[in-house]
Amino acid sequence: MRRYLHREGRRIITTSILIALVAALAAVRFLPLWLSAAIVVFMLLKVLFVCRFFRIPVRRAALDCTDDACVLAPADGHVVAIEEVFEDEILSEPRIQVSIFMSIWNIHINWYPVGGIVEYFRYHPGRFLVAWHPKSSTDNERTTTVVRTPQGHRVLFRQIAGFVARRIVSYPCVGGTAERGRECGFIKFGSRVDLFLPVGSEICVKLDEKTTGMRTVIARLPEKEGQDVRTQTEVCGA
Repeated sequence: MRRYLHREGRRIITTSILIALVAALAAVRFLPLWLSAAIVVFMLLKVLFVCRFFRIPVRRAALDCTDDACVLAPADGHVVAIEEVFEDEILSEPRIQVSIFMSIWNIHINWYPVGGIVEYFRYHPGRFLVAWHPKSSTDNERTTTVVRTPQGHRVLFRQIAGFVARRIVSYPCVGGTAERGRECGFIKFGSRVDLFLPVGSEICVKLDEKTTGMRTVIARLPEKEGQDVRTQTEVCGA
């Protein structure tokens, strides 16, 4: 049976409905008609917004992305950065960074951009700078995941909390299987996802381009990868 609302929103949706009911009943009981009507409408819109935020889209992975070299968008949003950087947390080498900013109007489910084996996962506490700030990738609360594809490519992606987002949910399990297009997490209320791709990858998006998770082809990986990634520092259940 199809689910319309994401499980990560159950508590927030239930709380929002209860608060809206209490506020509406109190307004009708104690306030003038025009003011109570305005509060009821506001509370209804608030509940509808929260439900919309946690909606689950009907979506299938891109049909033209069938080989292991294809990298799919891990999130809905728009591209805010495409640049070559030095990734120094785990890979210790130059990478092409592609960053996707998610506004509060976007679906905030995150999907694996590639398939393979999860080799590394770590959660980092941090600040809550606005998600489009250049330092949010290294200073904000975030998670880092590295997936090794069947061809040996190492693809790193980060979930980054923004100014509004205060809750990152991640499902990767070190040693587990990553399936391209499958859910890997959720970020609540405004955020960003960074992809770190091998130098030589063919980038298929442009700055400010809108992305659709599971559908937009972000890049195609080069034919082969060179060095071995260092081993993980966290494991499932640790």
